[in-house]
Amino acid sequence: YPKCMNLWIHVFVEPPGEFVSLHVSQEHDVETPYGMLHVVIRGAPKGNKPAILTYHDVGLNHKMCFNPFFNNEDMQEITKHFVICHVDAPGQHVGATQFPQGYQYPTMDQLAGMLPTVVQHFGFKSIVGIGVGAGAYILAKFALLFPDMVEGLVLLNIDPNGKGWIDWAASKLSGLTSTIPDTVLPHLFSQDEMVNSTELVQSYRQQITDSINHQNLQLFWNMYNSRRDLEMNRGGTTINAKTLKCPVMLVVGDNAPAEEGVVECNSKLDPTNTTFLKMADSGGLPQLTQPGKLTEAFKYFLQGMGYMPSASMTRLARSRTASLTSAGSVEGSRSRACTNSDSGEGVGAVSQTMEVSC
Repeated sequence: YPKCMNLWIHVFVEPPGEFVSLHVSQEHDVETPYGMLHVVIRGAPKGNKPAILTYHDVGLNHKMCFNPFFNNEDMQEITKHFVICHVDAPGQHVGATQFPQGYQYPTMDQLAGMLPTVVQHFGFKSIVGIGVGAGAYILAKFALLFPDMVEGLVLLNIDPNGKGWIDWAASKLSGLTSTIPDTVLPHLFSQDEMVNSTELVQSYRQQITDSINHQNLQLFWNMYNSRRDLEMNRGGTTINAKTLKCPVMLVVGDNAPAEEGVVECNSKLDPTNTTFLKMADSGGLPQLTQPGKLTEAFKYFLQGMGYMPSASMTRLARSRTASLTSAGSVEGSRSRACTNSDSGEGVGAVSQTMEVSC
């Protein structure tokens, strides 16, 4: 690696039944054409395998968004095979310096344009991206702009549509009458979770209040709400249609605030390499509430790309029901193209667009 800024050994102690992990995390500040990015690397590159690169949602940072998922015991079977690269949006990491008055926050396109520098900085051959909300939008934009760098995408709560004037004005008004934590919470959590003020919602309200610089968060929130439509359409629907070329797994919780956007995104993707996973009883952030089930789905996804063919997969195999959403309704299991071993060359693609409820 290029020289890292800090080297930390973190010990994560999880609640009973979850994994206790000891690992080395390297913290880097990477200079890009659009400003500095805070990046955390876990593990080391494994042969020709892609890095798993994450990008969090607005209102979160990589720790708040992904630690419960990556520290889940089931996830260790995956993480031991891949280097993990967590990207924090500018100014969102713990301890970030407040941006000066008048600072122009990068646009969503520019945030996506920062990522090639990260990939090249660490010498990654390619990446498999995991993004949530705003992070999913950024990774999708990255894959549209730089398809050769992206082998696959797991996109949770993605909304491919830009905000209309009414939505934009409503978000501006909300920002004038509410604190920034209370403004972003309904974006992150389902209405049921908000109404019941669940322990998770209360915990994240406190974490957003304490862990993220509010002025920096406001800038990111404003930029996300100023996003444009992702310019992609399923082949044959428009002239010169452009869509994601890599395998994609779309994930959303039932009754999540992003559900409508994820459904629309599914309609814009190639049905031959897209999986749509709707998770029951998972609220707005499935990676926090159902990390085990999401891990199982991620294992299937990687296996379909030619990685981890011998991984044990039991939970979804027992509990999932599947229906084809593109070529009629057929009960059945997911079919994948040929896989190959730990040599790391990912081949194959999903044979049908699937909707999997679990």
